Amino acid sequence: MIKQVFKKWMTLFVAGTLFFPVWGCLFSSKSPETLPGKPFVKLSEKQYPLFKDTLANPSLARALEQSIHYYGKIPGDRMFKLGEYSYSASHMKRSLVFFLGFIQTQPSLDELTVFIKKYFDLFQSRGRNEKAEVLFTGYYEPSLQGSLTRDEKKYPIPLYSFPRDLVRIDLPRFSSRYKGEPTLSARITKNNKVVPYFTRAEINGRKDFYLQAHPIAWVSSLTDRFFLEIQGSGRVELENGGLLRVHYDGKNGHPYRSIGKYLIDQGEIPREKMSMQAIRAWLKANPHRRKEVFHHNPSFVFFRTEKGGPFGSIGVPLTPLRSIATDRSVFPRGALCFVETSMPSINSPQSSTDQWGRVSGFVLNQDTGGAIKGPGRVDFFCGHGPWAEFTAGHLSHLGSIYVLVLKK
Repeated sequence: MIKQVFKKWMTLFVAGTLFFPVWGCLFSSKSPETLPGKPFVKLSEKQYPLFKDTLANPSLARALEQSIHYYGKIPGDRMFKLGEYSYSASHMKRSLVFFLGFIQTQPSLDELTVFIKKYFDLFQSRGRNEKAEVLFTGYYEPSLQGSLTRDEKKYPIPLYSFPRDLVRIDLPRFSSRYKGEPTLSARITKNNKVVPYFTRAEINGRKDFYLQAHPIAWVSSLTDRFFLEIQGSGRVELENGGLLRVHYDGKNGHPYRSIGKYLIDQGEIPREKMSMQAIRAWLKANPHRRKEVFHHNPSFVFFRTEKGGPFGSIGVPLTPLRSIATDRSVFPRGALCFVETSMPSINSPQSSTDQWGRVSGFVLNQDTGGAIKGPGRVDFFCGHGPWAEFTAGHLSHLGSIYVLVLKK
């Protein structure tokens, strides 16, 4: 049966290669992406995990198509590196096309396992420690109540667009000694001095900031806006019944600092009880300290409106439980991955985190995040609604992540 599935699929795939670059164009002399150290190890077939997909969302094909679309937009000879191996964008795209075609035949677990072992190389992230453990967290698309016009009592807090006076400084363009340095965010003073852009505290304290960053909407509280910034995208349910989709459009250039860690360090919330919901409850109980806590994080996010989404950092719509965010300097953008971690059941979302079941499945690396750094961090896009909010707020579990690439 397995051989019959392979034979049928190989016939379809070979016929389909007429529409994609030939094998000789898959590699080029261009330098691969620079990755810190060697964050991946290539596994032997005996080390491959059981490729059982138990993720609640069946829309794997849709997520694959989004990454295929991404690879189709970038130069085919752009290189991505995994350990000691380099792959072109064309090869990454071919990997996904090949995998998508096979899963559309609805193979059994045994057929899928044999297929992956025969045609795919598997790279495991070295993770956070010698056990190659990766910390999984989550994010979601929140809903906020708001208005397109300011209401001092109900909707006094602006969602700012990208400021007109914020300039980007690309240091490598000035000198080769700055190669690899991040882009700076700055502003120019009246005396023509270039200085760092305003911090969160400075933005919140400027009554005339709207002259530089037009508010795209108004929401009810600083807390709602802060958590929208953390998630990156959201829905503003307007008072007149309309819906506004807002998306990340940049930040002020200051480093992100976790208010959760701050509250732990201050002895306000025990580490073992930390969650987004716990932070919200503490802020509600301590309104006089909100600004203190928020201003601990000098980073500030600006938004734009757009139809559809939310969109990941590679410019494609995110798929709940099939899209993940990683460190883009470590993990190849758009790549097919397999993960193992823990999550609550869709049928009992409010269960205690120590009662969550183990899950595994295929995901696509389609986003990134300021707090997601190194080979030992993965952020799951959980979607929209109560289950997504609960899961994103409580997910902090260890697991494993692997990257799949078609063998050369």
